[in-house]
Amino acid sequence: MSTSISTTTPQAGGSPSPAQRPAAEALARLTRIVPGFPSEDIVFEDLTPALADPDSFRAVVRDLADNCRELGADLIGGLDARGFLLGSAVAYELGLGILAVRKGGKLPPPVYREEYDLEYGSAALEIPAEGIPLAGKRILLIDDVLATGGTLEASRKLLERAGATVCGLAVVLEVEVLKGRDRLSDLPLYIVSSGERCGMDNDRKRTPDETA
Repeated sequence: MSTSISTTTPQAGGSPSPAQRPAAEALARLTRIVPGFPSEDIVFEDLTPALADPDSFRAVVRDLADNCRELGADLIGGLDARGFLLGSAVAYELGLGILAVRKGGKLPPPVYREEYDLEYGSAALEIPAEGIPLAGKRILLIDDVLATGGTLEASRKLLERAGATVCGLAVVLEVEVLKGRDRLSDLPLYIVSSGERCGMDNDRKRTPDETA
């Protein structure tokens, strides 16, 4: 999935207070804000600098791992493409394997395939239908951004067709105006930038001491 797009202008002075978590501080400091891309009414949030910085990347990965450990996943599902980077690192941190949820046409047959609608046209996701025992497994899905929720929803359907259960979702950023969480409201959701734990531990936010 691409990095975040927001239809609202970022608030001035958006840097978090010193009391905030290291991951949130790093994201606020290093995420590149690009107004007018890919169109004039869009503000693009580019995570690339935050992931390229070793301290920031480490903070984000540890934040994801610490907040999602309680979900009891058997396997991490990383969504094409930045979900591969984040998911692999979180899987390593948790001592789990990583399943790459690929865009259509990237894997040899046989595959499980799930098509989903885009604003203009459609797309598809695929996972191998052989070689990975997914039946009965609990999968945590990780991606960089929650926007419309279409990619995460399609990934969930794909894994359920393979006999797995999606036990939760985790993302770095959320484009709130697109309300993607509404179509995934029955699943636990963790958002690094805000510290929100929807459907997790009474929806509370972790304190800095708990996530250090």
